[in-house]
Amino acid sequence: MTSINEQPIPAARPVIGEDEIEAAVRVLRSGRVVQGPEVAAFEEGFSRLVDDRHCVAVNSGTSALHLLLLALGIGPGDEVIVPSFSFAASANAVRLVGADVVFADIEPGSFGLDPAAVEAAITPRTAAIMPVHLYGHPAAMDKLMPIADKHKLAVVEDACQAHAAALNGTPVGAFGAGGTFSFYPTKNMHSLEGGMVTTADAELARTLRLLRNQGMEQRYANEIVGANMRMTDVSAAVGRVQLGKVEAWTEQRRANAAYLDAHITAPAVTTPPVAEGARHVYHQYTVRISGDRDAAMAKLTEAGIGNAVYYPTPIHRLKPYWEPDQKAGRTWELPETERAAAEVVSLPVHPSLTEGDLERIAAAVNSLGENL
Repeated sequence: MTSINEQPIPAARPVIGEDEIEAAVRVLRSGRVVQGPEVAAFEEGFSRLVDDRHCVAVNSGTSALHLLLLALGIGPGDEVIVPSFSFAASANAVRLVGADVVFADIEPGSFGLDPAAVEAAITPRTAAIMPVHLYGHPAAMDKLMPIADKHKLAVVEDACQAHAAALNGTPVGAFGAGGTFSFYPTKNMHSLEGGMVTTADAELARTLRLLRNQGMEQRYANEIVGANMRMTDVSAAVGRVQLGKVEAWTEQRRANAAYLDAHITAPAVTTPPVAEGARHVYHQYTVRISGDRDAAMAKLTEAGIGNAVYYPTPIHRLKPYWEPDQKAGRTWELPETERAAAEVVSLPVHPSLTEGDLERIAAAVNSLGENL
């Protein structure tokens, strides 16, 4: 039970400091608040995180996925291979362009797409593979990219939880045809709300810029059908401040995770593994609980330790996907996905944690004992 002198430790804590507030106020006072110089500067700065790829800022991570699929020409009649163990936005973006979602199972360690499962899911209609770098751990891009190249498939990286993650020195968002990032307030860095698409293809980047702005590069000279998915300069200004801090925050997250790895010893709890060559940036510190997960979470909450399950229901079991698949007589065999959804719990790892917080988290987890 939490002591009266101990405040609960939140699972996540968005950072909005004086620097961010001053940046937002500066832009508001300028009167230049949408798709202006701050957005361009944010795009230029973010490109350094993704091997100097072209960057196109938009209003959310979901919009980033949606527009990238549109720009790649993916639509009705196409299939995109997606993990079911992710936030629904990964699959929603595919549905929004009229393509069909094909779910493939995950690796138990990284929670990313299992390359063997991906290869088995490819059909003549497959147009793209969407690896999700879940919790900040890079997917197995070293194995997925050769599969995509072999079958001439686009790779659309969902890196919305993985700012500054990397595999064998290559940053996520710099492997495939394009990568996507989210700047929602609880992400490793944020812009109040927003997203980014990254690509090495200059023509694709131009198409993305048209799509986000009603199909226009010059006002009233519409070239294609587009939408309004622009980022505001207020958001970009906040993002620029956060971009200057994300590396230090990342190292703090990694240090916090290392502490928890070393000090969590409860037999019923498995700490998150890290693949060889992977730079895990710990958007979430996600453990597996063997036994009664609900009871474990209740005990942690009673001890004042924030915790949450991401994600309790795999996407293929959500109503918009489950019901159509049932009517079509289609079933998915995803044992690792089902097991992960039943076992995972995310613990606080954010950079605002103190040493005392980390000690409390480890002690509370270890107090769960062997039998849950």
